[in-house]
Amino acid sequence: MSERLLLVESELDTLYMVSQLLNSTHDLRSKLKGILEILHKRSGLRFGMITLRDIEDDSMGICEIYGEGIDRSVRYQPGEGLVGAILDEGSTIVVERIADEPRFLSRLGVYDPDLPFIGSPLAVEQGEVVGILAAQPCDATFLGERARFMEMVANLIAHSVNMLRVMERKQNELVNERDYLKQTLVKNYRFENIIGHSEPMLKVFDIIRQVAKWHTTVLIRGESGTGKEVVASSIHFNSACANGPFLKLNCAALPDTLLESELFGHEKGAFSGAIGQRKGRFELADGGTLFLDEIGEISASFQAKLLRVLQEGEFERVGGVRTLKVNVRIIAATNRNLEQEVADGNFREDLYYRLNVMPINMPPLRERIEDIPELSAFLLNRISKQQGGRPLEIKESAIRILMKHDWPGNVRELENRLERAAIMSADGIIDRDVIASTGLENEIGISRTPQSIKHVDLHDESMDERERVIAALEQSGWVQAKAARLLDMTPRQIAYRIQTLNINVKQI
Repeated sequence: MSERLLLVESELDTLYMVSQLLNSTHDLRSKLKGILEILHKRSGLRFGMITLRDIEDDSMGICEIYGEGIDRSVRYQPGEGLVGAILDEGSTIVVERIADEPRFLSRLGVYDPDLPFIGSPLAVEQGEVVGILAAQPCDATFLGERARFMEMVANLIAHSVNMLRVMERKQNELVNERDYLKQTLVKNYRFENIIGHSEPMLKVFDIIRQVAKWHTTVLIRGESGTGKEVVASSIHFNSACANGPFLKLNCAALPDTLLESELFGHEKGAFSGAIGQRKGRFELADGGTLFLDEIGEISASFQAKLLRVLQEGEFERVGGVRTLKVNVRIIAATNRNLEQEVADGNFREDLYYRLNVMPINMPPLRERIEDIPELSAFLLNRISKQQGGRPLEIKESAIRILMKHDWPGNVRELENRLERAAIMSADGIIDRDVIASTGLENEIGISRTPQSIKHVDLHDESMDERERVIAALEQSGWVQAKAARLLDMTPRQIAYRIQTLNINVKQI
């Protein structure tokens, strides 16, 4: 068999070994080091060197080199020496004898000046050079074949490096997006972003500022729609575990079997449909916070299982035997009267005391009516974003109607009503008539005392004429003669204003 044929077979065998190594699970540096060892031992290519391009300054730094005691801190600038020339030209350079090549700098001090040198670029998309593969053949025979072989190895390495760069870029994008979302969450759930300056809400703020400092179990109590989840989020994102996960689970939404799997996880084959192992919320929330909404809905049998986790911080996956320990802060929420549930035997007393370490009572909206103007502005801003940034404005006359309602559905009902009003307003201005068109006036009871209805200064210069006339009519019980006196008008003048301003007169 000819010497050339033996060389080709050796190179094919080497390429196969290189491709296997590149497809392995090793990290990139280990792969590159292994490739240089293969080239040295199988193909007689000594002192193999792989440089990678620094994106910031465009220089070439040594990533791996075959040999001990070699200075790996050497860097090559574009155009500097043979390596710099390969980087500039983007093509393979073959030198038959190093001593005859003036561009060779011998900065590493390891290459034999009487032997050849081959350097090939690691070229990726659109010919971009991301690095260089270089080595010194042990003799000058078949330099053309050896150069083509080096180019093939360089192409394999370049493909692997490029894939890694793409993965790193995507990973960096995901990390940046995660950090951005986390910063947004922290910003959204700062204490000052919880809307309300009424006395009941100020008490809530005082408690959550204190409780956020400690790893204490919190029980948030209140009617549906009062913002219990918002408070839970604020406690987490203003606590020492803010960098940890924040997971939520509605306990009322799942039967016991699924609830146990959701919270504790399960092993493969634990039950029909468990085709693989799955981590539960407790395990996933380790080092962070787990928010258990509607905690009062769990069954008596599951209460015992939950109590163990709260007491000991340990559990087993469904179908598992290994005990897992976690460090999770629990924030629970309920709209039930747990004291009555305990008295009736429906809720374990020991679990009640374990949960009720730090209670926070969320006031219903009817007890903080003075927060409605601020809440309405906040909710309308959110609705505006949902409607593509459409400008929305709420008038004083609409606010006054909102402040007369008892809001059994609390903030959630207020948001629902405002969204409906925004849809029904052609120009984005929500006034008394738009609110009335949603049917709210017909639902307002007589329980709201006159003292709790917002008084309006009829001489406020910020009010337009229509709003001023409506305010006067409201304060006069929709008696036009009384409203006219409040506005220093005659009955004929106010009747004309009502007609020209297109005010729908409420019939009392």
